[in-house]
Amino acid sequence: MTLPTPYLSFRGQAREAMEFYRSVFGGDLTISTFGDFGYEGMPADAVMHSTLTAGGFEVMASDTPDSVPFQAGSQISLSLAGTKAEEEKLRGWFGKLADGGGTVTMPLEKQVWGDVYGAVTDRFGLNWMVDIGQA
Repeated sequence: MTLPTPYLSFRGQAREAMEFYRSVFGGDLTISTFGDFGYEGMPADAVMHSTLTAGGFEVMASDTPDSVPFQAGSQISLSLAGTKAEEEKLRGWFGKLADGGGTVTMPLEKQVWGDVYGAVTDRFGLNWMVDIGQA
């Protein structure tokens, strides 16, 4: 089964965002620019497509052309879930996502349903949920 891959849209911040996510999760990042394909409707260094492959998942992103409506962080939440055995890694990711201007919207702590759960909006306006199953 193929898992859904989140595709993130930015307005001129795709490279910075994807490099930030690589610093959080590690992995391999590939970036193709509009200039690489000779597209003249965007700055040559704007990201046409990028893929971060890390820890068994992928995230893709691009810069949105000025001709396309854009609202930062709209309709996007990304979920990171794991088991108690992965708690250290998940807590580390949560902390790194909050660093550098992120906002913790729900502290990462035990919830009424038994899991450790928290939510953070990173410095690029994207919402992340972290769930650490306790079973």
